[in-house]
Formats: sequence, C-alpha cells, structure tokens
Amino acid sequence: MRTLQVIDLGRNAEYGEVLSLQERLHAQRVAGDAVDTLLLVEHRPVYTSGRSASADHIIYSENELRRAGIDRAVTSRGGDVTYHGPGQLVGYPIVHLGDAGIRVLEYVTALEATLIRAVATFGIAAGRDVRNRGVWVGNDKLAALGIRVSHQVTMHGFALNVTTRLEDYRGIVACGLRDAGVTSMARLLGWDPPMAEVKERVTAAFREVFGYC
Repeated sequence: MRTLQVIDLGRNAEYGEVLSLQERLHAQRVAGDAVDTLLLVEHRPVYTSGRSASADHIIYSENELRRAGIDRAVTSRGGDVTYHGPGQLVGYPIVHLGDAGIRVLEYVTALEATLIRAVATFGIAAGRDVRNRGVWVGNDKLAALGIRVSHQVTMHGFALNVTTRLEDYRGIVACGLRDAGVTSMARLLGWDPPMAEVKERVTAAFREVFGYC
C-alpha cells in the first residue's frame, strides 16, 4: 500500500499561487523527497487555457471579464479552455506514475472512475463521453480533466462542479465543445451538497481507485 498526503487549501485561492505550490511539490516528488499528494481547492473565478486552447474560445472581452470578476491564466496542462471558481472542487494529484505502475491513459481513466464513483454516492449516475475526457451526465459535463506528466509525475487534474455558478461558463467555449453543456451536482440533485462532504467522498474514492492506504 502506498501513502497519500491530502492537503486542503480551502476557498478563494489564487490560481497562480496554487500553480507555484504544485510545481514545488512536483519537483520534490520527482526528487523522491515527498510522497504522492492530492491538493484540494476552490479557486477565485478564473478562465484557464491549456496547451491546445484556441484564443477564440474565451468569448468575453476584457471589459466583460472585469465586470464578471473573472481572471485569465495560461497553464501547462493539456486540454482547451475551462473555468474554475467558488463551489467547484478542484483536485491536483501529484502522483508518481512509475511507482504506481500506471500509464498515462490509465491514469486519466482512473481519475474519471474516481469522480464517477464519488458522485454515485450522492445518487448521481455519471459516465464518460467519447468526444471528450471527463465526467458526463447526458450531454452535460459535470467534471473536466486536464493533466500534465513530467518525469513520470503528474500535475493539474480535475474540476468537479458542486455548487458552481454555471452562468460563468457563458464567457468561454468550455473544453472547445460548442454542442455540449455543463452541469453541477447541485443542479442534478436539486439541493446543495456540502463541499466538506464532497471532499471526503472524492478523497475516499481516490484512495480506493489508486490503492492508497
């Protein structure tokens, strides 16, 4: 059994600060000076662009971004444009795939399985979609994935909409998909699941799927 460190960074975290923390933990894990880590956080509102993002997938002008109170950030993860904000559980696993004996595509599939298992405990039947990696309910995306792997150690991760302000997605073409929607656990359930409880269930599912003690 392998060891997992879980760090809860709380609410209203600035994206760049958390990215810097990821980079430090990544370097420590590559060097063998740290164990696998799962960071959990709710960010301030921000649109992030991955390596394959198209510039026109951010629809809002600079004035509209300021009025909405949404920042922008370019990041090193894969994928297109996505949104992070309050009410969304973002998880950043810093995992050594070599030590775990997991290939990259297997890792992405395991992340999806983690979230599908976690939301199922709330009665949400989620699944996958062949168009785009992530967690889906019908034609609506419930959780987005975007990762980076360097020296066999992962960065970035997943974003699960819990009580997310879904209208903030109007300013982007989320994940580059014009013919799909987004949803949240709150919309699907008709009530707001407590973030603390969602964190507990996601963490438990992550430990189970990846085989941590």
